[in-house]
Amino acid sequence: MTTMTITIERTPRTVQLGTATLQTEELSVSLPFARKPCDLSELGGGTPSKVLVTETHEMSTTEFDEFAANLLRSRTWLNGRGGTTREGTLCVEVCAPGRPYLYINPEGGDYARYVARLG
Repeated sequence: MTTMTITIERTPRTVQLGTATLQTEELSVSLPFARKPCDLSELGGGTPSKVLVTETHEMSTTEFDEFAANLLRSRTWLNGRGGTTREGTLCVEVCAPGRPYLYINPEGGDYARYVARLG
């Protein structure tokens, strides 16, 4: 199997959200977000949006596979995160060894309401 490495630049950005100031990292690529996908097979489509990473959630491969198989399940670590601004979509980055990167915007909820995939 042939592999390829892609470099995505991350630029620090300060975002004003109401009275709060957030430190984010903007990805150098825009990604399309799927609304309320059940699993990874339902990702893609949609209009690409700028991705602003607010935090990274690292998982084991087992944890990632369980998460990716049921994206609509309630997760306490997503509660109250995400949102959108003029600058882009506020996301929790989810990563695990050998798995694609996921960008989750729960829009303040506790499940993966909007999901984009990289890799």
